[in-house]
Amino acid sequence: MRKSASWMTIWDDRILEIMREDGPTSPTPLSKHDYIRIGKSGVSKRLNRMREHGLIQELGNGVYSITATGESYLDGEIDAEKLSEDNDSKNGEGSVESRAN
Repeated sequence: MRKSASWMTIWDDRILEIMREDGPTSPTPLSKHDYIRIGKSGVSKRLNRMREHGLIQELGNGVYSITATGESYLDGEIDAEKLSEDNDSKNGEGSVESRAN
């Protein structure tokens, strides 16, 4: 079972699932996908938020792809609540940082 974070929405899971199945994409095609019910600006916001946490990476020209961290999240191997914001998502790895309680 997936462990989503408090900052996540249902659209994040769907966007990640689409990226895993279809490969790199941009906000416009995602917003037109049969399983997405938010507009382009909403998709862009979700992509930026997931990028900040290392679940996806920007390839350039508004195209995004899922990272290894995003794949691990979809597989239920990572607790998304523990993903640090603004981690090093450039290398596609994404870092996991435990929160001190």
